[in-house]
Amino acid sequence: MIAYQSTKQGFLEDASGNIADIIQLQVKEKLGINRKTGSSEYNSWQNSLGNNMYHVMNTNQIPDDTGIAIEYSILGGKQRIDFIVTGENEAGEEFVVIIELKQWTDIQITEEDAIVMTPYRHGLSKELHPSYQAWSYSTLLDGFNVTVYEENIQLKPCAYLHNYSADNNVIENSFYADYLEKAPAFYKNDKEKLQKFIAQFIKFGDKKKTMYRIDNSELRPSKNLADSLVKMIDGNPEFVLIDDQKIVYETALALAKKSSESNKNVLIIEGGPGTGKSVVAINLLVNITKLGLNTRYITKNAAPRGVFEAKLTGKMTRTAISNMFTNSGAYFDSNPNDFHVLIVDEAHRLVEKSGVFRNLGENQIKEIIESSQSSVFFIDENQKVTWYDIGEKDRIEKWAKKVGAKVYHGKLESQFRCNGSDGYLAWIDNALQIRETANITLNDINYDFRIVDSPNELRDLIFEKNKINNKARLVAGYCWDWISKKNKSLKDVQIPNYNFEMRWNLVSDDGYIWIISPKSVNEIGCIHTCQGLEVDYIGVIIGPDLIVRNDKIITDPNKRAKTDQSLRGYKTALKINPEEAKKKADDIIKNTYRTLMTRGMKGCYVYFVDKDTEKYFKSRITT
Repeated sequence: MIAYQSTKQGFLEDASGNIADIIQLQVKEKLGINRKTGSSEYNSWQNSLGNNMYHVMNTNQIPDDTGIAIEYSILGGKQRIDFIVTGENEAGEEFVVIIELKQWTDIQITEEDAIVMTPYRHGLSKELHPSYQAWSYSTLLDGFNVTVYEENIQLKPCAYLHNYSADNNVIENSFYADYLEKAPAFYKNDKEKLQKFIAQFIKFGDKKKTMYRIDNSELRPSKNLADSLVKMIDGNPEFVLIDDQKIVYETALALAKKSSESNKNVLIIEGGPGTGKSVVAINLLVNITKLGLNTRYITKNAAPRGVFEAKLTGKMTRTAISNMFTNSGAYFDSNPNDFHVLIVDEAHRLVEKSGVFRNLGENQIKEIIESSQSSVFFIDENQKVTWYDIGEKDRIEKWAKKVGAKVYHGKLESQFRCNGSDGYLAWIDNALQIRETANITLNDINYDFRIVDSPNELRDLIFEKNKINNKARLVAGYCWDWISKKNKSLKDVQIPNYNFEMRWNLVSDDGYIWIISPKSVNEIGCIHTCQGLEVDYIGVIIGPDLIVRNDKIITDPNKRAKTDQSLRGYKTALKINPEEAKKKADDIIKNTYRTLMTRGMKGCYVYFVDKDTEKYFKSRITT
């Protein structure tokens, strides 16, 4: 859907007036976005379009009947292309120039792929590199818009940072070279360069109404995209379906095939740690795409998205399939049934409102169900680990029924983690006093579980195991402030009586693919970067937020780090309903350690900061 469409001549006439008013009205009427436009967005339209793009397009190098489209919503979602120029080259081939516009004046480099930092309110905000953003939009069109890929329409992405001086060389840093090659960036004094870039592809105007045809095109994945995905998964043992995984997979696939706008379906698949929820989800993503259906893999946390994309492609950088991995907040402004199938992994981590300030949309569960003809939710309610997690079976059922969707259920029970031992998982639940089970000790349970006496011993054990195949990592409860965020020379997790200190993984060179990056064994992971993922051996530091006194597990939210957002909302809730707030916080802390202690396929080694707690757990290893 396009908010604004005209010729170059028509755009110049509009841009010479108050074009921000025109765009604001068109965004509301054509894109159906009823939220109030903020002053920054309004001003950016006037500045970027009425000033900068007016001067770029005001040249005889570009024909007057060239097509102009502004604020094009690619797949009915929030991904909107800022500025599009359409026309033909000398051979009569159709070209679409995609321009990502940025107001930025101050940009900082990061160590995360395709990410930069820019000022935002009173701090800094992580943003996509504009060249990557422009390129990703072109790959989305080329991969899903039938008119584009069947009629061989040529896409040429670029970025225009019209307020930015390239003197500090951040945007063109070699770290971002791959994306700059795919989509060049132009800056404050590059008006003529951008004009030449456009003019080399657009020699004649838009006689074939290119953007009109693209906007009215059918949306389904291209064969090339589907074939590429199938090749990535074919023969990869990490994604082979076993036992009940195959059963729930076939159920989901059957629902995907028969779902429609008038026959909406929701499948809820329950499964504990290590039952293969993500394996089934990735298989569904690949094979539903192969069917020619528009689908996405969704998680709230970035870590599973990044890791599974890297495992599929063999690359630790963003690729053409990155658009198929999205966060759970991407659907608050989608249209009903924009997608054939949405696959939600770690659905217990869904929240109500989206956005950094939790002020967008109404409810992520509702929005995902409404946006798709069929939706699949993989859920383990015992892995809700933050205050705002709302992913529960009952809530999913409620919203499904409200929008008229039929609800189906599936279950994953076969255990493929922790040496396939359901007994170990039951023992953890019993020891953490989450629920009573018959597994009071680890007798006769074939799993390498050890309690060590010092954090140094734990670190050395993990270092040694990691030499085998890079599948051992250290994690900890979030009980130490993230002081290295502003000063990388500092160490976050410090246990002075053992002279132990290590850095959190959150500033890792590889960002959210920490769990598979070879260098990251030297850092400590947390719940936010390991949930939904696994290694062979996990080393867990249990902090002072969970202790044992008189054989009773006691959790203390006040021992969590100030920089941890997991319990944000606890203090307010405590004033309203103390008993309920304490129970919820208790569940979150226990669930956090349950999740951390079940990341290891072959073994889990634990160090307890509190010695009485260590004694309690040691007493429950054997009779």
